[in-house]
Amino acid sequence: MASDSLIDWDKHNWIAPPVMGRGELRDIKKGIDGSFRSFTREYGEGIEDFFEPLLEFLVFFEKLLIATPWPIIFIIFGGLTWLGSRSWKMVVGTILAFSIIGWLDMWKDTMATISMVSVCTLLCIVLGIPVGIWMSRSDRVQSFILPVLDFMQTLPSFVYLIPVVMLFGIGKIAGLFAIVIYAIPPIIRLTNLGLRLVDKEVLEAADAFGAGKWQRLMGVQFPLALPNVFAGVNQTIMMSLAMVVVAALINVRGLGVEVLRAVQNQYLTLGLMNGLAIVAIAIIFDRVSQAYGKRLQKHRTGGHNG
Repeated sequence: MASDSLIDWDKHNWIAPPVMGRGELRDIKKGIDGSFRSFTREYGEGIEDFFEPLLEFLVFFEKLLIATPWPIIFIIFGGLTWLGSRSWKMVVGTILAFSIIGWLDMWKDTMATISMVSVCTLLCIVLGIPVGIWMSRSDRVQSFILPVLDFMQTLPSFVYLIPVVMLFGIGKIAGLFAIVIYAIPPIIRLTNLGLRLVDKEVLEAADAFGAGKWQRLMGVQFPLALPNVFAGVNQTIMMSLAMVVVAALINVRGLGVEVLRAVQNQYLTLGLMNGLAIVAIAIIFDRVSQAYGKRLQKHRTGGHNG
């Protein structure tokens, strides 16, 4: 075998590359774990107090949805579906799906899931869009943030639960942050992409009319990038729903808890029913947000809204 081969052989056995000593590796692991435990002991309570208003809002919103009579829920979600899709078929489908969910006694868990996904999506929008705008204005910032987003999207979702549980304990806030970390990359990426795809000639025209940076961003760039931004919102909602079952591992109330209970006890029907309820919510949110994004795209290109 050639001497410059990437593989060395010694009597038909692999020659392993040099590795760190087990004692050194163990010391590094212990050092990292000990440092994080010390951090959580020292600052964990303060961090929990800082996010207490967010927890109170999440609990309030969940109780509000659960306590709201079902006819009002039908009207609210039917109206939102109409505003987003302009389709009576979608409205009827939404009301029918919620009717079946209520008939199968999954109403409270469904409302809890919708409240969690709604708050997580809102938080992703509030945090993600400014980061996407920041990336679009600087290649250096983009080159720094893109690897971070790649890491967030490829790291197994279960791993997110470890640090957030150590910081916040088991419960809603830990689940919320695990979901946000998992679901926020698409809206950041697509906001950045949408702003960068705006025609340079349009921006030059805005500059020629004396528009400042803020006026150009909010009056020209962002409106033209809205279809991409809403595509990011759509993906964020889908990823939030996908994380619901994982978040059930840390006692986040919702349909995911019942799916987890079905897996643990081998209840096929229970798992199937709650899984289909998650699918129904995902389809409604996906179709409505996609329809609204297409309407924005038609408006941008001079089409007529149906």
